[in-house]
Amino acid sequence: MKRLAFPKSFAHRCRAIHQTTSKHCRETQQLQSAGSVASLLKSRSVIRFRGPDTIKFLQGLLTNDIRKFGEPIGEETANVPTPNVPAATIPPIYAALLTPQGRFLYDLFLYKPPKSSTKLDRTGTGPGSDPDEPFDLFADVDASVLDELLQTFNKYRLRTKVEIDNVTNDFSCWQRYGPGPPKKSSHVEEPEAASVGWGAGVDRTAMSASHGGNLGWQWFKDPRLACLGFRGIFPSNTIPPLIEADKETDEQNYLLWRIEKGVAEGSTEIPKGEAVPLEYNLAGLNAISFDKGCYVGQELIARTHHRGVIRKRIVPLRFLDNDGKEVVNKVIPGSEVINTALGKKAGMVTTVIGCHGLGLLRLEQALKGSDTLSIQGQEDVKVVASKPDWWPSEWLQDHH
Repeated sequence: MKRLAFPKSFAHRCRAIHQTTSKHCRETQQLQSAGSVASLLKSRSVIRFRGPDTIKFLQGLLTNDIRKFGEPIGEETANVPTPNVPAATIPPIYAALLTPQGRFLYDLFLYKPPKSSTKLDRTGTGPGSDPDEPFDLFADVDASVLDELLQTFNKYRLRTKVEIDNVTNDFSCWQRYGPGPPKKSSHVEEPEAASVGWGAGVDRTAMSASHGGNLGWQWFKDPRLACLGFRGIFPSNTIPPLIEADKETDEQNYLLWRIEKGVAEGSTEIPKGEAVPLEYNLAGLNAISFDKGCYVGQELIARTHHRGVIRKRIVPLRFLDNDGKEVVNKVIPGSEVINTALGKKAGMVTTVIGCHGLGLLRLEQALKGSDTLSIQGQEDVKVVASKPDWWPSEWLQDHH
């Protein structure tokens, strides 16, 4: 498959830093004008939870309400009938596992695969059936912490009837994004997003790509924000549907797309064992349920939420010189951001890609007179912080 000509190099913490400002600008403009593109997310791995106690097990651990996966499918999750998609599906859930002290450990995108009774069989003539079909949930997780993540879940498993397996060799995570996907908020999948294996009698290409047991995988609206596009896990031996031949591009461009919207992902950008989830906007990204009951680390989350004021948040950053031109290769994650007018620390850079980044900043300094922000020890590098469009207004009411 022909790919868009974007750079492929990654750095471990900041993923990539472009070599020249002009080159970075060209690539940003190319991404913006390319329309909808898709990236294989090599930074994510896929695991599977299997067993009758799966929902109970995860409900007591994760920040979001996992019981939705056990509820009967209703109108809100029913799809628009078409010959090439399942009759009804459950949208994915974004959630996190915390330390007992309420600090972030891992994020997970959870998917419930369709049952045999809701999808066409291999002949495309009707639903299949399997009375002994196990209960499965799949999750895409940060690949860099996969082994310790599995160890952590197994530590909590004890005698619970749930198996946790690494299925990364069989499944891959993809993101479809760009100016093309609609921005209206909806938690159900895109009706026209043809899945692998649905409507085999109509779509022979989907049928041939989904031979064996790999039936029924599809794109879903990203459960965090509509502006992030679509996300899904697909069999590793297939290219997901709706990816045009010249529209597969490097994961680095998804990173740039996401960072410009002020969204951190994974246990590097959201520092494992340190990050306060509400400061990294996980509530606004639909990762936290405040009425689900107890889970690991809930006490700090509830106390912070009910106190009502979050003084620091993760925000998108741009790095400029004194003439207002974008600069690269001068800022690294961990750099301190200072308010030169007040002589005070405003926060810290957490992620860098080219002249863009994310930073955990005090809001009263980040969003008021941002022209006074610079990098500690590099006062010639100016920092411009911005408020993402998706932020709710109440996040700012105490900082005007």
